[in-house]
Amino acid sequence: MPPIRDKFTIHSKAVATIFAIAGPIVIGAGCIVEEGAILVNRRKEVMRIGDDNLFEIGCRVESPTIGNFNTISARARVHHTVRISSYCVVGAACLVVPTEDEILDEYTVIYGPAAERRTWSGRGKVQEADLRRKHAEYLKEMLPKFNRLRRGDGM
Repeated sequence: MPPIRDKFTIHSKAVATIFAIAGPIVIGAGCIVEEGAILVNRRKEVMRIGDDNLFEIGCRVESPTIGNFNTISARARVHHTVRISSYCVVGAACLVVPTEDEILDEYTVIYGPAAERRTWSGRGKVQEADLRRKHAEYLKEMLPKFNRLRRGDGM
């Protein structure tokens, strides 16, 4: 289990996978990990995930550092040679695999089938943060209502 600085949410029906293969993974406060998301640390250094990040359904992230308030969209893949700053968005089904180590600048948006890039102006980031907090509150309230614990054999 990764060290948790504060609470984060993993979908109850999630088969979220967290692989600390070579080194530990530290997950920050307020992160949401949806079903099918895979977080992998292939490096010996600590994989640090900042606060209030959203990992959507079926994404795979191997980035050694992730800042705050990032969104990794459904089925997106981020290679271990990419370091993500804060307020970045990797769009649905985008593949980010640079040949050399790369640091994504703050407010970078990656989108489309060719993984094109642009820079977000930052307008609306307060609303985005509020929406993210409401999403986390909703999940914390609703998931326990519908999560059915199953007893295994021998319990």
